[in-house]
Amino acid sequence: MNVKNKYIIRIAQHLAFWALSYYILLNLFSLTGRIVKIDFIYTAVFHVSLIVGVYLNLLILIPLLLSKKKYVLFSILFIIDILFSTGLNIFILDKLMGVVFPGYYFISYYDFFDIMKFQVVYILFTSLLKLSKDWFSLMESRNKLMLLQKEKINTELKALKAQINPHFLFNSLNNIYSLSLKQSTLTPEIILKLSSIMRYMLYETTEQFVLLNKELNIISDYVELQRIRSDGKAKIELLIKGDASDYKIAPLLFIPFIENAFKHGIKASLGESFVKINIEISEDKISFLSENNKGEIDETEAGDYKGIGLENVKKRLELIYKDNYSLDVYDKYENFIVKLDLNLK
Repeated sequence: MNVKNKYIIRIAQHLAFWALSYYILLNLFSLTGRIVKIDFIYTAVFHVSLIVGVYLNLLILIPLLLSKKKYVLFSILFIIDILFSTGLNIFILDKLMGVVFPGYYFISYYDFFDIMKFQVVYILFTSLLKLSKDWFSLMESRNKLMLLQKEKINTELKALKAQINPHFLFNSLNNIYSLSLKQSTLTPEIILKLSSIMRYMLYETTEQFVLLNKELNIISDYVELQRIRSDGKAKIELLIKGDASDYKIAPLLFIPFIENAFKHGIKASLGESFVKINIEISEDKISFLSENNKGEIDETEAGDYKGIGLENVKKRLELIYKDNYSLDVYDKYENFIVKLDLNLK
């Protein structure tokens, strides 16, 4: 809805309010039970002070004082507004209307305090309407903001998740390329496992959370793939403890850490190398620990691709788990350690 339409609707609402008010007071002020011309005039004139008092409050006092939390000054001027509009009502009816309508004898039906009651009711009632409308508008704005933030987070998560597949595929293809150059008989088996992992990444990780069991199975397949590739030349340990059947987890959180351990440890090492991975599930919590030796990075994997996976998972952790995780990375002289604890519920 554009600004012009909102302005027209607002005017229509105000006109409807005053039309209803006029109808009610017209019947209230009719002394004979039969509405005559003077009743129409008296009711219209009576509304002048009501309108002045209401809009002084709505257009000046509330936006300039109450909205800015100047409560004391607002209270003082609110009372003055009531007294002023009450006095204006009496002045118009007792003094001014005799000049404007000399053929009629106008006098206020009510004394000062009775008229003040009208002013209090109208000003308080319209204040409540105004504040209620502002409150609902604020809630609507907050809800829209929350939806926009949620959409932004979901979009960012999808973008981060999309980065994982190409990065993982790039490194895996490098592994297969290296084996193919050596004409290794393990190449077909590795391609088969890689196909299984990629199928999971493409078709089963579209949701924000996946079954923890499936995620752990992919981790086992990936570690087995690396075990086959290393041909027993490295010490590779994977230990998974606990029951994962009742839990879900954001997909592909651990793979970048594990991939990093193999890339910077086994593949980059010229001497004795190792990768140790421990995963433990207990009491709505999962603890992940990976440790690997450090070696020199191959030139083919240095440069622009270095660190993409780790930075990616850090951003995803912050977006999805916020205060429900702890991550510690220890970059030591001879080894590299990652500790990640997640609350699963």
